[in-house]
Amino acid sequence: MLHVLRAEAAKAPILGTSQALIDYLFADLAHLPAERLRVLFLNAKNRLLRDELVNEGSVNEAPIYPREIMRRAFEVGATALILVHNHPSGDPMPSQRDIEVTRRLADVATALDIHIHDHVIIARSGWSSLRSLGVLETRVGGSA
Repeated sequence: MLHVLRAEAAKAPILGTSQALIDYLFADLAHLPAERLRVLFLNAKNRLLRDELVNEGSVNEAPIYPREIMRRAFEVGATALILVHNHPSGDPMPSQRDIEVTRRLADVATALDIHIHDHVIIARSGWSSLRSLGVLETRVGGSA
């Protein structure tokens, strides 16, 4: 099932198929017993270059290392990223730590001309978007 959902999410620009992306991520992450951090590396046309598991943590935290994420973005030629992690607790709302590290990563990425489209949190009860919650500024006129 994950293979079919992954193929559906990869058919078009990732931002153009947000429901397919959410379906795929929900199927993969919603019911895991430990937090996992994944990064979707995108090209300039928002097509998926790589979907990689970056870290697996504990029941309540998966560490995010901006240096490693940016290094990998350069290796694969990504110009944009979507961060995704799960909350095994079942609550998709971001923690204060989620918010702080997302802002820090966005600052680093902006300095390197890489755009963070979103940080999505998946849980059994649903999902949340840090962009929709106002944590990440909306890009206007092609700039961050």
